[in-house]
Amino acid sequence: MKCFLSVSIVATFALVGCAGSGSSATSSTEDGWTSLFNGRDLTGWTPKFAGYDAGEDPLETYVAESGVLRVSYANYDTFGGRFGHLFHDEPLEAPYDLRLEYRFVGEQVPGAAGWAFKNSGVMFHGQSLASMQRDQNFPVSLEAQFLGGDGENERSTGNLCTPGTLVDINGVPDTRHCIPAEAPTFHGDEWVEMLIEVRRDVIRHIVNGEVVLTYTSPRLNPSDDTARSIIEARGGEAALTGGTISLQAESHPIEFRRIAVRRGR
Repeated sequence: MKCFLSVSIVATFALVGCAGSGSSATSSTEDGWTSLFNGRDLTGWTPKFAGYDAGEDPLETYVAESGVLRVSYANYDTFGGRFGHLFHDEPLEAPYDLRLEYRFVGEQVPGAAGWAFKNSGVMFHGQSLASMQRDQNFPVSLEAQFLGGDGENERSTGNLCTPGTLVDINGVPDTRHCIPAEAPTFHGDEWVEMLIEVRRDVIRHIVNGEVVLTYTSPRLNPSDDTARSIIEARGGEAALTGGTISLQAESHPIEFRRIAVRRGR
């Protein structure tokens, strides 16, 4: 994500709290991990694109097949500002670990911004799908950002972006929209593992087994119009301990696999 365009929402909108397991899209795996993607279809997931109602994906951007969840732009002539997020139906509440693998493939769709080249991510601690406005580009959330290299320049992955949110770095509030991680650059189409360790106050990004970013005190940003409305709806509570997760579609084809959660760590 490059930027976040705030929009006002009514005070009844709020971040989703925890929900019980039991979705038909989940299945138990080893060591306490539960798969959120069945590898066959998008059961348990709902798309939301800027300019469209929830559930609409007229250009079939999100595709599931052969164990891979793909963001495809095969049916696009131009990007047209169609920022997308694929929401999982079950919100998550700390503590939990979220793990997935991703890789960038193919070429960026015409008409997209340069900053969106090999740029995607997973949003978590996010606002509810029901509270997203029709023209809203990004949900209020924390984003574990995925970036790919251009073959020459360094471009670390595993960064944190904060649409409508704030965190502390080393105990100090950090107001940057995107906070860089100490992570390598991946120039090719190799699979990269991203693990997010979420505790109530401490969150760590781990790329291919290496801790690349640690931050604390995730919370809503009262300077953001959307976040401020959510704070008001929650009776003034700004701290974030849970919410939705969603996979981005920002104009560059990307594939996801092995999307799983381990609760109660």
